[in-house]
Amino acid sequence: MSASARGAISHRVTGGPLLRFTQRTLKALPSLAFACSLLPGWAQGGGIQTLETVVVGGEPEDGLIGVAGAATEGTVTARQLENRPLLRPAEVLEVIPGLIISQHSGDGKANQYYLRGFNLDHGTDFATRVMGMPVNLPTHAHGQGYSDLQFLIPELVERMQYRKGPYAADVGDFATAGSASIDYFHKLEAPFAQVTLGERAYRRGLLAGSPAFGGGNLLYALEWTGNDGPWALPENLNRLNGLLRLSQGSRDNGWSLAAMAYDARWNATDQVPRRAIDAGLIGRFGNLNPTDGGRTRRSSLSGEWSERDARGWTRLNAYAIDYSLDLWSDFTFCLNDMALTGSCQRGDQFHQADRRKVYGLDAARSWYGELAGLPADFTLGVQSRHDRIDTVALSLSQARQDYATIRNDRVAQSSLGFFGEGQVQWHDKFRSIVGLRGDYYHFNVDGSLPQNSGKVQDQITSPKLALIFGPWAKTEYYVNLGYGFHSNDARGTTTRVNPDIRDPGYLSPVSPVTPLVRARGQEIGVRTAIIPGLHSALALWRLDLASELVFVGDAGSTEPSFPSRRSGIEWANYWTPTPGLIVDADLALSRARYIGADPALAGGRHVPGALEKTFSAGATYDSQARWTAGMRLRYFGPRALVEDNSVRSKSSMLVNARLGYRVAPGSSLSVEVLNLFDRRVSDIDYYYASQLRGEAQPVEGVHTHPAEPRSLRVSLRVRY
Repeated sequence: MSASARGAISHRVTGGPLLRFTQRTLKALPSLAFACSLLPGWAQGGGIQTLETVVVGGEPEDGLIGVAGAATEGTVTARQLENRPLLRPAEVLEVIPGLIISQHSGDGKANQYYLRGFNLDHGTDFATRVMGMPVNLPTHAHGQGYSDLQFLIPELVERMQYRKGPYAADVGDFATAGSASIDYFHKLEAPFAQVTLGERAYRRGLLAGSPAFGGGNLLYALEWTGNDGPWALPENLNRLNGLLRLSQGSRDNGWSLAAMAYDARWNATDQVPRRAIDAGLIGRFGNLNPTDGGRTRRSSLSGEWSERDARGWTRLNAYAIDYSLDLWSDFTFCLNDMALTGSCQRGDQFHQADRRKVYGLDAARSWYGELAGLPADFTLGVQSRHDRIDTVALSLSQARQDYATIRNDRVAQSSLGFFGEGQVQWHDKFRSIVGLRGDYYHFNVDGSLPQNSGKVQDQITSPKLALIFGPWAKTEYYVNLGYGFHSNDARGTTTRVNPDIRDPGYLSPVSPVTPLVRARGQEIGVRTAIIPGLHSALALWRLDLASELVFVGDAGSTEPSFPSRRSGIEWANYWTPTPGLIVDADLALSRARYIGADPALAGGRHVPGALEKTFSAGATYDSQARWTAGMRLRYFGPRALVEDNSVRSKSSMLVNARLGYRVAPGSSLSVEVLNLFDRRVSDIDYYYASQLRGEAQPVEGVHTHPAEPRSLRVSLRVRY
């Protein structure tokens, strides 16, 4: 496993005869004995409990051998997160081997994600859920599958389960590269108050507890964050976050209701042309449009219910989400304004607005039994979702004031997914998992241009297969095959004419896009615990995507492109030399290319921005007395920025560190140093055309957003 959280182990065994068989098999391995207590988790796809964790005294001992369905799945626990230094909330996802989190704008905007040869933009091919609710938003104003995790409270994360590739039947849209499901605690050890102060006006306060209430527990949390950052334009981040979660019983047999509310406002320093910094027009942390920024709001109500006995397991999940975003960006500065007016009086700022309500209901039932006398488990499930998007708009603006509308549409998007999965233990050394998923989508677009209105429906079927061999000598082998998909923006499925952002009055004819884009994944892997205390996993994989989604600089959104193929190798290691020390390291290498015979590919087949190489390593230490510590190193390799690979980004290496001291029972003090060696590197790089004031013509070049300089943060936590 990898990252400091790699120790908790997840598997697909759901109980009954197959679980008992697996326990007998593992007890035959002296170093992999189980306590055989189950703590079920929540699945990534529909908030359905189909993964479980086998633990010994709350900590890992087997490294997933005998229970995993692939070499690249795992579970993260709170213990591995608590001493991990974090710059941003979404960096909890960097415990997933090979996944990188970055930012090209303000801290209120969704992060940029990289995994398995993808620049995932803001989450297009990586599905994320929090407490059973989907985070990815389809047909979003800023990008398909927009996944904003800024509302996450890391201290409340009890567990996170992740998978890579499209191999699980209970995971649907946006999960071609992988998926993660994050769940909060039901009950905290004790209530606490925490205050964090840092350089450049960073302030954060957190109050959380879980008193007994109505025969259960009421988890509450209130968080406020303010930050100016290193930017010449103070970010003036103002983020308020709240949670109430009432739960009763256990995860197996119990229920919970949760209400969440989040609001954020900020100024943004977006990516800028490197030539502007080199020429001294702005400093490294400068900006070219001081009115960029945004505001967003998210509130939700969700519920989960589970009942389990010796015959099977039933679980339900329902949610309702109210969401809004206003985002003002300027990536090209004078290019569009010069083309439209011949001057640069207004600039190229644009406003993206999104207003929606999301409703969903998921259900699944597992049966424990036999198939022809062999231990077997079977699961059937259904997942439904409806997005009522009252506004998804793109407008031209100046100083956050709209002056021309490009599009302002209303969309109703519904999906219904059915899945089934069966696991059979054919032999002591061989088991299989066979899954089938079917998805139906319906789009109803009410466009601001009548030509772009319409209704479209589509469906797709996704078979899955996993073959698991072993264990032999504490080593297990995996073969995974599966189909997945991502949906395209509903507006693209009905669009007949496209208004030009450079001239809103000009309409160019376009062809509608395919609603659902198929992906095909293949993977072989091995997982071993042959060396005492060390768990390692190695995987070779390939993924074919029928249509790539790429970032469009002058519109700040993603659009369909050519088919692509990705392949790579991942090696993850998790070592516990002593009970208080956890060491991990992982390496991921990948290759991404456009495929097909399209003449437009003659200029090159590299996928711009695609992740090629990443390495991370770290250690956490907890003396169980006074001292705690954590240190992380992250290497983000160079990437092709254009199709012919003639322009490449530079690599970056960052180190974060954390040191904690328990001042007294119930009180602790910690210090975090982020970017410990003050490396002057980029957080993200793009290559496209822009035009600055005084430039006669557009200029193609690298546009960059710097990583934040060394930052010191001090936190005091007091239990009460």
